[in-house]
Amino acid sequence: MSSAMEMEYPHPYVPTDLRLPGYVPNFLTQTEILVPYIASSFVVASLVWFFSVSSSPPEITIIGPRRPILLGRISKISKTDRILMCWWVFTGLTHIILEGYFVFSPEFYKKKVPCYLAEVWKEYSKGDSRYAGRDTAIVTVEGVTSVLEGPASLVAMYAIAAGKPYSHTLQLTICIGQLYGCIIYFVASFLDGDNFAKNPFYYWVYYVFANSIWVVIPTMIVIRSWRKISKAFLGENTKRKAH
Repeated sequence: MSSAMEMEYPHPYVPTDLRLPGYVPNFLTQTEILVPYIASSFVVASLVWFFSVSSSPPEITIIGPRRPILLGRISKISKTDRILMCWWVFTGLTHIILEGYFVFSPEFYKKKVPCYLAEVWKEYSKGDSRYAGRDTAIVTVEGVTSVLEGPASLVAMYAIAAGKPYSHTLQLTICIGQLYGCIIYFVASFLDGDNFAKNPFYYWVYYVFANSIWVVIPTMIVIRSWRKISKAFLGENTKRKAH
């Protein structure tokens, strides 16, 4: 009896005939959703930036039988690599936590008590209702992203910090995966009519701008890592010819 009397809320998504039985409106405002995400991302990136000043302990020179003297020579990570470490921890946690929640919570729009991650996806679905509608292509892409690319991004951050030889190969591989996911994401929307946003604001800010970040930055990393790998092979070939 009580379930039959439950109120059915109209959803705000496009197309309007999208079936979302049991939909519950957002408990949080747009500001209450976006500010914590932006702020927490900034804090995490700032911590990585702060703690990535050096990649190895200072060198110590022993002078005399008793006194060690600290020379203060610290092997520093370049600013570019520090920025990339911030990016990889940001994108890795976003993939694992945010996108992972979406993949494994098919009925997030039915939450009757406030859940921040559910609120994020109910809000984002105003820019792309395929998320609320559990579009097969979206779930597949996000599944691969959260399960594979998320953890790999954190490994990439570690590889940069530790100066691992596989750093650029790993970064290149992850970025190609991210770019492939973005291609599927945008092309699938285009082929299905590209009519999934509530209004132009949500289309340009949520759908276009937010996702273009994962097009522009990975493209730049691909170019950089490609050059680094090519330079390494060129140096190796030069050494072989010299011998």
